[in-house]
Order: sequence, then C-alpha cells, then structure tokens
Amino acid sequence: MVRTREISASSKSLTIIAFVLAIAALYFGRTVFIPLALALVLSFLLTPFVNLLERIRLQRAPSVIVVMVLALALLGLATWGVAGQLVEIMAHMPDYKENLDAKIQSLHGAGSGNLGKATASVQQLNKELAAVPNRIANQTETGKQAGRNARPLPVQVAPPASNLVQELGALLGPLSGPIETAIIVIIFTMFMLVKREDLRNRAIRLAGRGHLSLMTQAFDDASRRLSRYLLLQCLVNAGYGLLFGLGLFLIGVPHALLWGCVAAVFRFIPYVGTLAAAFLPIAMAVAVFPGWRQAALAFGIFVVLELIVSNLVEPLLYGSHTGISSIAILVAAVFWATLWGPVGLILSTPLTVCLVVLGRYFPQLRFLEVVLGDEPALPPDQLFYQRLVAMDQEEATSIAEKYLKENQVQNLYESIIIPALKMAEQDCYVDALDDATKDFVQRSVAELIEDIGDRLPETVPRADSGESQTGRNSSYAPDTSQVTIVCVPARAGSDELATIMLAQLLRNAGYRAMEVNAGAIKEISTEASRDHANVIFLSCLPPFATSSVRSLCKRLAAAFPQRTIIIGLWHLDGGAEAGRERLGANCPGEILTQFSEVLAEVQKVAVPQERCA
Repeated sequence: MVRTREISASSKSLTIIAFVLAIAALYFGRTVFIPLALALVLSFLLTPFVNLLERIRLQRAPSVIVVMVLALALLGLATWGVAGQLVEIMAHMPDYKENLDAKIQSLHGAGSGNLGKATASVQQLNKELAAVPNRIANQTETGKQAGRNARPLPVQVAPPASNLVQELGALLGPLSGPIETAIIVIIFTMFMLVKREDLRNRAIRLAGRGHLSLMTQAFDDASRRLSRYLLLQCLVNAGYGLLFGLGLFLIGVPHALLWGCVAAVFRFIPYVGTLAAAFLPIAMAVAVFPGWRQAALAFGIFVVLELIVSNLVEPLLYGSHTGISSIAILVAAVFWATLWGPVGLILSTPLTVCLVVLGRYFPQLRFLEVVLGDEPALPPDQLFYQRLVAMDQEEATSIAEKYLKENQVQNLYESIIIPALKMAEQDCYVDALDDATKDFVQRSVAELIEDIGDRLPETVPRADSGESQTGRNSSYAPDTSQVTIVCVPARAGSDELATIMLAQLLRNAGYRAMEVNAGAIKEISTEASRDHANVIFLSCLPPFATSSVRSLCKRLAAAFPQRTIIIGLWHLDGGAEAGRERLGANCPGEILTQFSEVLAEVQKVAVPQERCA
C-alpha cells in the first residue's frame, strides 16, 4: 500500500513537471510554435475544401494549390481594401477634430462639475508635456557648450556590409516580422494539407504505442470537431461582418467595409473582440457626425446582431461542438494571450478544444476535460445527493424538479433518487455519513416522493380505499379484480422509500398496488389474503439488504405458494444474474434491477384490460 502511494505521488509530480516544462517550451519557443499552430488551424479549416476538389477527381497537390490561391486572393483583396480605408481615415483625422471638440464642449457645459475638472487637469498635463522637449533641448545645448573645450576622440567610420535580407527588412520596417511569419505559415499549411495522412499516421505511431485504437479515436474526434467548428465559425463571423458593414453603410457611417472586416476578424477573439469591433465604428460615428443619431444607430445594429447571432445562430450551428465551458474559454484566452500575445487570443479556442479531446481519451489527462469541458461537473444523481448531504433541501428539490421537466417520473426515480439513496447506504456502511444527515436525506426524499405522488394521476382506486380516481391512463387500466400487488420493503429506511416509488408507478400504470411496512409478515399476510393479491413484490437497495431479502423471500414463498413473487434489487451491479447468485436457487421469483422492467414483468401475470367508457 505504501509503495502504491509513493508511485502515485511520483506520477503526479512527474505530470506537474511535464506541464511546467511544456508551458516553458511554448513560451520560449513561440517563434516556432506560433506559425506551426496557425498552420495547423488553417489546415483543419481548409481540409474540407481540399476534400471537395478531390471528390471531383482533382489530384491532391493541385487541389491544395487551388484552395491556397483562392484563400490568399480573398485575404489579399480584403487586406487591400482595409488598408486603403485605414489610410483614408488617417488622412481625414484632422477633419474630425472640430466635431470632437464641439461634442466635448457640449458635454463640458459651463466648465463646472467633475467633467470640467477632469478636462482642465488633462489640458494642464498636456501643457506640461509640451514643455518637456524645450527643457531637454536647453539641457542638450548646455551640455554642448560645456563639451566644446574637450578634446575630440578620433572616430573611424566603416562602410556597412551589404546584406539583401537586412536591406529588405529595413525597407519593410515593422511589417517584416509579420510577413516572415505569414510566409512560414503558408509553407507549413501547404505541407500539412498535402501530407496530412502521413503526418496523422506518424503522430499515431509516436504517441499510440500500445494505444493505437485510443489514439485513432482521439485524432478522428479532434479533426472532426475542429474542422466543423472552425468552418462554421468562419462562416458565422463572415456573415456577421457582412451584415454589420451593410448596416453601417445604410446609416451612412464611413468606411463600412473596414468595420465589417474588423468585426469579422475580432469575433474570433472571445468576449473582448466583439466589444472592440463595436467600439471602433461607434467612435467613428461620434467623430464624423454632428449629432448622436448615427452613433446610437450603430450601437443598435451591434446589439441586435449580437443578440441574434449569440443566442440563436451560434448555439444552433456549433454551440455543442466545441465541448468547452464558458469560463474555460475565458481562462484559455488569458492563458494563450499571455504566452503568445494577440495570436494566442485568436488561437485560444481551437487549441483548448485539442486539450479537451486529449483529456477525454487519456486517463492521465482526464482533469483537462473536467476543468475545461462543458460537461456538468457532477452527474445529476451525484449533484442531488451532494446537496442533500449539505442539508440543502431546497436546491436538491430544484434539481429534481428541473430533471422532471424533461423526463418522466420513472426516469427521475430510476436515475436520480434510487442512486442517491444507494450512495447514502454505502456512505453509512463505511461510517462516512452520520445518523442525523442520513435521517435528513431520507426525510427529504420522502417529502419529495410524497409531493410527486400527489401530482401523479392514479387510474384505479387504492387497495385500501373505495374511492375511484381516473387520470390520463384511464382508457387503458387493468381489471382490478385480476391484478393486485403487495409491495414489501426488505428493510426500513431506504428500502421503504423505494417501495413507495414502486407502488406509485404501478398505480399510475393502472394496477392495484399497496405498500406495507418492513418486517411485518403478519400485515403482509393480512393484506395479501384480504385483497387476494396475486403478486408480491419485494423491494431492496443492494448490496447490504440481500440477506434480508433471501430470508423474507423464503418465508413468503412458504406462506403463499400460489402467489407470484418478484424481487427488485435496484441498480445491482452485474444485473439479474448477479442477483440470482446472491440469493441462491432456493429463493423463488423473478429478479429485476430497474424500474423500467417492472411493468413488462407484471403484464406477464395479467395484461390490463381496456376500460369501458
């Protein structure tokens, strides 16, 4: 045991060290990894178009060339148009100054108030900053006067070596870096598109030793999810930018093409990008037009488009295909932006999808899916039980009610309440649940079952009542003289709650069913004899009550040899076969493990007859 703990701790330490080293490699090697990641994302995006050309009998290499040429041509046209409009904006920037000053004066009013004080402070700061160059010039002149008498040092000027790359870099200036990255990305993308099967097979061989099937599933899932997500996101963002630019053009905002392209590109940046894309054209409308009408219209266009796209279009098209939670998208954006800057913001979602896929298929990385994935942190049954253990009956009831809105009562009992009661029994067995908490769990479940039972329609009278109640199943109810069921719990507590749920479902389905107290053989005999019950149903939550079921089953079989005995071992691991092994051959009766099997088994005794109107 000690050795196992040491191995587990060592494995966790190695995992942490590996992640730290991976993050350090991503940061210090970003010059290489950024173009590689961009090329990988572009290859996923363009693969469907290459496949489309290959289906019309075009070879792989020509297909890749055609797709890349079209993509670069489209990108070049958009860049050319955007650059032209940017130059035009810079040229007309002085023309907007008067309009902005007028708006500031209108907001300033008479110069009083907080805004007036802030404006005065800014103006005073501008004056001080403007005087700084004069002071520096005076200090420089003073230094020159002091150094005129100093002896000059001989300086030898060497002609610079001619280097074509350096001269080209000096000519392009700040654009040289992005252009170099773009060229590398284009080369990587073309190579990945042409050799994608070979790269996939090599990656599977490298990482899939002994896990060939697992790695194949991971690659297929990642490629399918990423390709679909990226393609749909590009289409949605392009449509968003087109509609946004068209709306701005119709209300007269200048450079609508620029703002539409900016909106389409910025929407790839989670959360912040959309707000930045809306701010720029609104600021332009404020600067150009004398009033506030166009700015308000631009804001209205943004709000309407964002509501429609975010709440209708995106969830419908790819909301369920990313597999990432909302908070994970935000954290991933901050993480990748810290590592790789603005490029990391754009690549954050695709890269995080890859991490979620890895966490789904590799047990060592399972925490990635839990932390980043959009699956619920706890299954509904565990969440229901957790809130009961926390003595939060209100939230536990809310979880059950929410589940009941989309599922039937039988599913609620079978998938939520029975597993929660079973977890409570297991925790009590290992002394992980005190008596007070156990009583609270059982009392809360009993109140919930009673409340649901009051809302369930019963198609026949209760066995102990002469009143007839009809409901939604009244057209097809059994002949009550033919089928009467006595539901017997193996023990008090959770088994009794399971018995109450069973009787509710049977009555709702049209059968005469009654539940009795646990251990009351005399009461069971009385009820079975009085109502001529032809089915006795034993209900138990395994594994701790099977001995009670075995004993009770033998006694009932001896007391009522002509009755049909059905045993419910709810959610027993191993199914009915494991139940038969536990109870032994001397215990008669059919064994069931799910509520969904109950009606089919009872119908073997007697099929409900159609009721007359």
